[in-house]
Amino acid sequence: MVVAPHHLAAQAGLAVLREGGNAIEAMVAASAVAMVVYPHMTGLGGDAFMLIAPAGGAPIALEAYGRAAAAADLAFYKKRGLATIPARGPLAAITVAGTVSGWQQALEVSANLGGRLPLARLFEDAIFYAREGYAVTGTQAENSAEKLAELKEIPGFAQTFLTNGVPPAEGSRFKNPALAASLARLAAAGLKEFYEGALAESIAADLARAGSPLTREDLAAQRARCLAPLSLKLRNATLYNLPPPSQGLASLVILGIFERLGIAEADGFAHVHGTVEATKAAFHIRDRHVTDPDHMKVRAEDFLAERALEEMAARIDPERAGAWTLNPAPGDTVWMGAVDGDGLVVSFIHSIYWEFGSGVTLSDTGILWQNRGMAFSLTPGSLHQLLPRRRPFHTNNPALALFDDGRVMAYGAMGGDGQPQSQAAVFTRYGLFGRPLQEAVTAPRWVLGRTWGEGRTGLRLEGRFAPATVAALERAGHAVELLAPFSSVMGHAGALVRHADGMIEAAADPRSDGAAAGF
Repeated sequence: MVVAPHHLAAQAGLAVLREGGNAIEAMVAASAVAMVVYPHMTGLGGDAFMLIAPAGGAPIALEAYGRAAAAADLAFYKKRGLATIPARGPLAAITVAGTVSGWQQALEVSANLGGRLPLARLFEDAIFYAREGYAVTGTQAENSAEKLAELKEIPGFAQTFLTNGVPPAEGSRFKNPALAASLARLAAAGLKEFYEGALAESIAADLARAGSPLTREDLAAQRARCLAPLSLKLRNATLYNLPPPSQGLASLVILGIFERLGIAEADGFAHVHGTVEATKAAFHIRDRHVTDPDHMKVRAEDFLAERALEEMAARIDPERAGAWTLNPAPGDTVWMGAVDGDGLVVSFIHSIYWEFGSGVTLSDTGILWQNRGMAFSLTPGSLHQLLPRRRPFHTNNPALALFDDGRVMAYGAMGGDGQPQSQAAVFTRYGLFGRPLQEAVTAPRWVLGRTWGEGRTGLRLEGRFAPATVAALERAGHAVELLAPFSSVMGHAGALVRHADGMIEAAADPRSDGAAAGF
């Protein structure tokens, strides 16, 4: 079974499973399609993270994110009269794209688990949709129009993502033949081609023409890696997530605190209030400590210790909202999950950060580059100070749970600050309160902070919450804003569960264009 926020991606992954491919191969195929049909959310020019749970084995974390360019430092921006890193354009495109190296690393793991399908097969659907076209989704059309003013003058964007100079209409056919050619070249020459071959030369030349400081040498230095994930034992399951520089620690802290609050049922005041207050505590840690692990002065694991979680839970007032003064983190992302017949489970997330990333689109290759470099600061001595080849802070964090009864759950969401909050909503409903999986994803959600690149803060709730719950939250001091019943502000979540008897279930988000597909 595969779940993805675009139905064509889910179907591509399912086709690979039907042909005997494993869950990792299905994820690569689905990821490649998502890059084509959801170009405002993800692409070859972005980063990726994965959790892999072999049947009966320990979960593996895979991180595939790029470092800052060797030429990118405080002096680089000072010479250009800048005090902050721009959100768009070539000076936002300053980190190497890691996703392709992540595919390569994942397929090496796959080969050890019996994977056998060639790249040409895994990229087949993606190449077809990029060459022949696909129907533009409402979210692509909406984001193309809303962000047009800030993107249209950026090198390569208009010629690639506009149709006769205007944003494509929902339902219209959209093609990216240059991207199709790039995927075909990778399929023929291998994934190292992105960093070391003729494709790398073309990418580096295009980046240089656009004005990015990234070079051929920066691309060649890119490496993905496998490592041990962070983990947290709850009463009925062990949770896993990515270590820093990912915000996976915040996701685990939220659930660790929440379990200790003793809340008994879902979706009432106590559930929402408790999760929101746990989020504030987790983000307090994240925003003060989580960065490139080479520059961290604390151990992420220490915040998951029993005593630390109990102390944080004890500071939460069950009746009143605490202060909220932290800086929210935006972000756009695609989460997907897969499980195969042998019980291999994958939780995968990839992103170009903001919608359409930096906007810089490489004309020769059709590749849109991320703006993850915005995670750096130009303030000397700050937590995320820009340094050459430093690793950026990442909002991306796929989640995984191994239940004591043998169930394996892959789950995740998109949306900057919304990622760990949506994960908490889905997991608490399903994992702690026993709600059906699809209900856990579909039920109304909330987000504290901002998401999708917006600047607003506060506690936003979808309009399907009971009026009594909304009133109780307001009385407790939460600055509540009600949104549409199904709001894109909540991002796209998803989940997949393999039961101990081999039965599989999955849930796609009705807020997305996705599907859960299996056989």
